[in-house]
Order: sequence, then structure tokens, then C-alpha cells
Amino acid sequence: MGPTYVDVIIRNPAEMTREWQGKFLVGTGAIESLVPRPILEAIGLEPLTQRTYELADGTEVRMDVVGAAMELLGEFTAGLVIFGDANAEPVLGSTAMASAGIEFDPKNQRLNKLPFVRLKKNWRKAMLPVHAAGHAVGVTASSRSA
Repeated sequence: MGPTYVDVIIRNPAEMTREWQGKFLVGTGAIESLVPRPILEAIGLEPLTQRTYELADGTEVRMDVVGAAMELLGEFTAGLVIFGDANAEPVLGSTAMASAGIEFDPKNQRLNKLPFVRLKKNWRKAMLPVHAAGHAVGVTASSRSA
């Protein structure tokens, strides 16, 4: 079977009206998503940092990355996006798919939304000892999410 593509909208998280929509190759072996640099720059995104990545042939390269908002199959997510070469094909990485609640079905070569998973009412009690004030023991204000 051939490659699988999905429509993805990528947005500037600081200005959500600045967006680009295109076909992304479902990168079953890719961790992070990749978008051509001119597209990211056109929606106002600039590199925040660089990361070292290993290519399929074992070569290590440093590449610019930025955080971006993404929408696929009606689901919203955000994550790191690699600045690709101008002629690079957009690639949807596994991190974006997983955080959007979407999985790749290799047998049918398509993406599926994962079923809704309900959090248990007392999930904290099952995970961490809880102080009488309701805060998990050992979790500081700086490490708790708001």
C-alpha cells in the first residue's frame, strides 16, 4: 500500500488566525512533525531552539524547532514542529497524533480517533498519596499544572 496523507491545519499559537492548511504525510516512524520553513515563517513562526535529530541513514543533524497549534480530523493539539527545507513534504509525527487522540491503522492505511477515555473520579488517590488539603504529597506548586 502507498503512503497515507491527512489534512492538517497548522496555526501560530500567538495569533490563531494565522494558519496554513495542507496535506501531511503520516510519518509512522517520525516522532515530531515537520513543515517547510517558508510555510512556518508565512504564519509568523520563528525558531525557538534547535534539536539534534537522527535521520534514517544514521546521520545526526541540528534543526530549528518551534511550538505550533495543529488541528487534524477535527481534533486540536499543540507541539513541536521542525523547520524543514523549502521543498520538504509536510510530515505528521506520532507525538501530534497521540496528543490529538488519533492512531494510525496500518492494516487499513488510515487514521482513527481513539475512543473517549473517562478519568476515574478519584484518580489522584490511585496515583499519589494525597494530603488532607487535597494536594498530592510531593507535588510542589512549580510542578503542578494549573
